[in-house]
Amino acid sequence: MNTITLTPAQIRGLKLAKDGDLFPQEGNKWTHLNAVVTYARNDRFRERPQKIKFLTTATLDALREFGLLRSLNPDVKTEEAAHGITMVGKMWLLKNK
Repeated sequence: MNTITLTPAQIRGLKLAKDGDLFPQEGNKWTHLNAVVTYARNDRFRERPQKIKFLTTATLDALREFGLLRSLNPDVKTEEAAHGITMVGKMWLLKNK
């Protein structure tokens, strides 16, 4: 069995997809649907916002080529369809934390 080697950006993107389906945003970015700036749980004054995590279209395409992500709606163009993690992607994360 051949192993898949991912870059740190691809690993972050795969972990983001594990947390929820990815939807296209403006500027060639993909993130969760209705993602908003959040605050750290232990920040009681809510002063330090945590940025919205996203991945680029290039990273998404690379992960899709490896079979780690898949389009959730095959009837829609790939650039517009939501993407989710596949079982192969979940297994890769389990083996390569």
